[in-house]
Amino acid sequence: MLTHDGYPVAVVQNPTLSLQGDTAAARMIIDARDGPVVLVGHSYGGAVITEAGADPNVAALVYIAAFASAAGEAGDTLLAGFPTSVPGPPILPPKDGFLFLDRDKFPASFAADLAAGPAAFMADPQTPLWGVDALGGEVTEPAWRTRPSRYLLAIDDKMIPPSAQRTKSGRAGSTTIKAANSHSIHVSQPATVAGLVEQVASTVTTPQERRPGSFWGRSPHGSAVTAVRPRDSFRGLVPAPAPVCFSLRLMPGARLARRA
Repeated sequence: MLTHDGYPVAVVQNPTLSLQGDTAAARMIIDARDGPVVLVGHSYGGAVITEAGADPNVAALVYIAAFASAAGEAGDTLLAGFPTSVPGPPILPPKDGFLFLDRDKFPASFAADLAAGPAAFMADPQTPLWGVDALGGEVTEPAWRTRPSRYLLAIDDKMIPPSAQRTKSGRAGSTTIKAANSHSIHVSQPATVAGLVEQVASTVTTPQERRPGSFWGRSPHGSAVTAVRPRDSFRGLVPAPAPVCFSLRLMPGARLARRA
């Protein structure tokens, strides 16, 4: 959908070895863009855009069931706040400094609103989900303090507690949109996500020459940001929507906002 509507997509894989390293990767993409950028983060990607969003080229933030961290706050702190009345995220004990999700529990916790086949397939390509240091990385300068933001809250999320999403989005002063979907809302409801991203990007305009933009991120396992910039086959001085930066982890079988 985003590419259909003129937003070119380029992907940057976050190393997920540390929040600092992922933030540096994000800033490389941001610095390569001309003009204002909209950052979009899913899951762990929210921490990345929160830290990277202080860049002067960033105009707005969009959180998709994501960590909207405060200064001194880490992802593992947010996950620790899961209600004891329901099962928490099926994160296995660290192995060689990395974290994985229990494959058998992955569909129910991460992709409960997807068909059984696609949900199970999403569980298969688990490269290390996060480095322990990445999930434990603390935000130093939350961009939401100085940037407008929107938050898509997944009511049926079994990875990040909806109550935590509600609290953090409220703290960030985000305009919040709710949807009765799982943590994989960007896969199950791509039109909802793409529509929100385009809505925000269209409000950040600047008369400038349209140039290719970018999309960057990780797959649905623990994403960071989407960087997207409107694309046209022509160049001209027109009011162009701002580039958008996404952090999603793309994986086999997962389609992000693409029209048939």
